[in-house]
Amino acid sequence: MAAADDQDVVGVVHRGSVARPGAFRFLGGKITACERRRVVLLRRGRIQRRYAMYVVMGATGHVGSSVASNLLAQKQAVVVVTRDAAKAEEWRGRGADACVIDDVRSVDQLRQAFKRGRRAFLLNPPAPIDTDTDREERETVRCILEALQDSGLEKVVAESTGGAQPGERCGDLNVLYEFEQGLERQPIPAHCIRAAYYYSNFDGMLGQAKRGRLPSMYPADLKIPMAAPEDLGKIAARLLQESPADTGVTYAEGPERYSFADAALAFQQALGRPVALEVLPRTQWEEAFRELGFSPAAADSYARMTAATADSDFEVPGEPARGAVTLRDYIALLVEAEG
Repeated sequence: MAAADDQDVVGVVHRGSVARPGAFRFLGGKITACERRRVVLLRRGRIQRRYAMYVVMGATGHVGSSVASNLLAQKQAVVVVTRDAAKAEEWRGRGADACVIDDVRSVDQLRQAFKRGRRAFLLNPPAPIDTDTDREERETVRCILEALQDSGLEKVVAESTGGAQPGERCGDLNVLYEFEQGLERQPIPAHCIRAAYYYSNFDGMLGQAKRGRLPSMYPADLKIPMAAPEDLGKIAARLLQESPADTGVTYAEGPERYSFADAALAFQQALGRPVALEVLPRTQWEEAFRELGFSPAAADSYARMTAATADSDFEVPGEPARGAVTLRDYIALLVEAEG
């Protein structure tokens, strides 16, 4: 789940071969920026068959940017997929290439982006909260799966969520489970990461913490799996570089589990002032989401997802992949960066 803006936020779990030089492929009668740059590089002799080993979705977000950064740090060739031309230029300045597409629903454009690499990191983008988020996110899952067809990729790694399960009206828990199942049914080897609660969900709560309160929908002492986005990106980058035979599901968490009381204490220590945890009763969850701008359908799904998480035993098969960043260190850096 993406971090929310600083408002009255409550703590929730979300969550091929190329054309020969001079030849152009057209999408809807108009050459894309991706294809134009590809042909230029071909003419300059800077690429042969595929000029990026790794394609990364979501690189303008917390986890995707960590995936791309980690691959670049290891001198890997990366192409990021984005809708933002300015962000694309920023990534080019960092040594990656970038493919600007209209929308993740633009299946042909997304498939052409996938064809620029051999392996891809997949991330289903969160839908706007004023829509029916389950319906919108199921549609983007469908488009990503369709774009994989005839992409020529040899392996994909997808971001999913801890607690993914079949069902209806439980947000990411259901939608990303269906994403996993869709990946399992298609022929490209796939590895899914069931990621813990992102520390970055606390980013939007900093303003409230500065005012001395941290709201939560979970019991104060309920310890849940959490992780830093940068650690999740490291895990994904590692899995992308492993053999295509390495498929399945990896659970990913931070060094230990934390409660919202732990988060309140971390804010208190970083800010040097008291921060009180305020637990919202379950009966008020759906209304709280509506007050934050969620549509009725989205508020219902997010409340159900939060309840399913709160009622979970958080058992995972085997030992999860663990990151190194602690919640205390993450929040300390967040406070320092914001001043």
